[in-house]
Amino acid sequence: MSKNEALVSIVMPAYNCEKYVVEAINSVLAQTYKNWELLVLDDGSKDNTAQIIEEFSQKDFRIKALPNGKNMGVSATRNRGIELASGDWIAFLDSDDMWEPSKLEKQFEVVEKKSAEFLFTGSSYINEEGDPFKGLFEVPEKVTYKKLRNQNVISCSSVLVKKKYFENIKMEKDEMHEDYAVWLRILKLGVTAYGVNEPLLIYRISRNSKSGNKMKTVKMTYKVFRFVGINPIGSVYFMMRHVLASVGKYKRIFS
Repeated sequence: MSKNEALVSIVMPAYNCEKYVVEAINSVLAQTYKNWELLVLDDGSKDNTAQIIEEFSQKDFRIKALPNGKNMGVSATRNRGIELASGDWIAFLDSDDMWEPSKLEKQFEVVEKKSAEFLFTGSSYINEEGDPFKGLFEVPEKVTYKKLRNQNVISCSSVLVKKKYFENIKMEKDEMHEDYAVWLRILKLGVTAYGVNEPLLIYRISRNSKSGNKMKTVKMTYKVFRFVGINPIGSVYFMMRHVLASVGKYKRIFS
């Protein structure tokens, strides 16, 4: 099987997201790259999320409804999805985000050109009602561990990465940016992550999200640096660099 035929396992945690999950799943169904499975893991939702997921799974064999049975949190839910995945590649898509139709196809073009094993994309942004913001998030052609410490340019819902990297690295600690910690740990192995500088991810900014609370997100960023082994002074330094980068980022988005 060639790389452009590789099976992608898309991991989607879902919790009380009946308002958005249909759009998220439909954006996967619209992919021009067709060899995927979508693992949707309901994390004990109290609304109709689980029922919506089940209905989709009845219509397309590639969509798998995998309820947790109890609330486990986003890190444990993503880990469970990775463990149940059949593909050599893992992609993540949060249940309130969406992909442009060519997202996976364009990432696999870079896989072919660069022999890449870790990829991400740029983003456009919408609010809770689906109205777009003007600004886009542009990403570099590639990023290393040292560069990623200065700013997290890797949006979780844009990631495509080889499953093998999760054999010894898990998502942990929901009280920090658990995905950022994983990207740092993978790149610390000497891996380079390759960006597709197009807004192939449509990222929904929610008032209740981790990134929506600015003071909270600063503390969570500090915890990431401590978690990956950076000393307290270094962690404060990189945290401040993140704050400055975030100010510029959100100015561009909301302008």
